[in-house]
Amino acid sequence: MTYVLHPMGDHAVVIEIGSKIESSAIQTIQEITNYLDETPPKWMIEYIPAFTTVTIVYDPIIAYKQSHQHSLPIDFIKLQLHEILSNLTRNKSMTERIIEIPVCYGEEYGPDIETVAEVNGLSVDEVIELHSSANYLVYMIGFSPGFPYLGGMSERIATPRRKTPRLTIPARSVGIAGMQTGIYPIDTPGGWQLIGRTPIKLFQPEKEQPSLLRAGDTVIFKPISKKQFENWEI
Repeated sequence: MTYVLHPMGDHAVVIEIGSKIESSAIQTIQEITNYLDETPPKWMIEYIPAFTTVTIVYDPIIAYKQSHQHSLPIDFIKLQLHEILSNLTRNKSMTERIIEIPVCYGEEYGPDIETVAEVNGLSVDEVIELHSSANYLVYMIGFSPGFPYLGGMSERIATPRRKTPRLTIPARSVGIAGMQTGIYPIDTPGGWQLIGRTPIKLFQPEKEQPSLLRAGDTVIFKPISKKQFENWEI
């Protein structure tokens, strides 16, 4: 495994896994976070996964005590992480999660779908076909609670963000920004081009696992009609 450790202040270390957003980096990050979930070090407060990094927030007092006061906390944490990462093996029990997301495209649920079609010289039906025929990898969850950044979208429907962001985007809206697509789990401002909406809740804070999606998941979009959307049991 190739990685670099970067100190971030006096309470955190960033594990950098390469410099490109690609599936191999996501897989490695998933392996690291799974290990931290199953075997959390006593000195770890939390971890924050991203596209190509995992940030480990630690307690310097506990780290200093565990080093028997023989080294600085940051040096002890680096040694611990080197040991963890050098011995990390592929968890064969990890299973791929494939999540199907129903989407009602266009009309009031996707007011920007015609813009996406026009920018790319396509019909609305072609935009729907291209968007719903791909398998998407969840690179990371961020921006807002439960918001998935998805990779794997066709270049043929890539569209720049809106010049003027909306002050409020309805929860569960599906959008496009550049080469990425994503889903707004909650009402929030945003500048992505909206092409549809799903009846499924992606973020439910009352649940033990509040986010429906997590990094490493595969997402498949399934077109549904307006009537199916309205009758869906949310």
